[in-house]
Amino acid sequence: MKQRIFEIKENRQIAEGTFKMVLKGDTADAGGSGKFVNISLPGLFLRRPISICDLSGGELTLVYKVVGKGTGDMAQMQPGETLDLLTGLGNGFDVSACRKEALLLGGGVGTAPLVFLARELVAIGKRVTALLGFNKASEIMLADELRSLGATVFIATLDGSQGTRGFVTDILKEKAGTGNPITFDCFYACGPMPMLKALCSAIDAPGEVSLEERMGCGFGICYGCSCHTTAGPRRVCADGPVFKKEELIWQQK
Repeated sequence: MKQRIFEIKENRQIAEGTFKMVLKGDTADAGGSGKFVNISLPGLFLRRPISICDLSGGELTLVYKVVGKGTGDMAQMQPGETLDLLTGLGNGFDVSACRKEALLLGGGVGTAPLVFLARELVAIGKRVTALLGFNKASEIMLADELRSLGATVFIATLDGSQGTRGFVTDILKEKAGTGNPITFDCFYACGPMPMLKALCSAIDAPGEVSLEERMGCGFGICYGCSCHTTAGPRRVCADGPVFKKEELIWQQK
């Protein structure tokens, strides 16, 4: 973990309620896909954890949804302003787990870390298919970025306004019914907890999921973001946010 000062290069809305921020600074300690940064914001005691969307050419890209005061303040920031970040946090995706074909599944803003993951997978010669789920067409984001990296992308929307009507699992069912099913030897997913739980039950293949969880400290001291695993309670911020699907014990709500 390193504390770094970054300068905002770009900060703009890319979908309904969702913004993309590009930062310039020392990215040497940022780490690989699936890791996150913790941002200090003026007037707020706790830092805000945001997944790394992409890391390329010395620039760090974050994609965030406005859900409260912290992210609301971020949305108002302008190029040239600076941010205090803790970088190199969390344990990310294991790209070596994929033999030939990877399936990436993102729900809403959970799509963000899949861009950097796709970049890493394509760089080592893996074939990437991405299934992205959103509530409606106005919330769709990062599909073009994934395509530009070489991924095949399919979209699902709950209201049917674009792509397959329903969830990302409905895309798999739809493609299986055409005689041209989506093939893969492992999957990687990030999104809301109900989505991840459903995927781990529905997909009969090795997989890794990045958990979305509220955090306190962001680096393992407070234990406020613990989850249940086969090895006992684990901290999402320090032991995750990425876990193998077989590690997780899903609790009944």
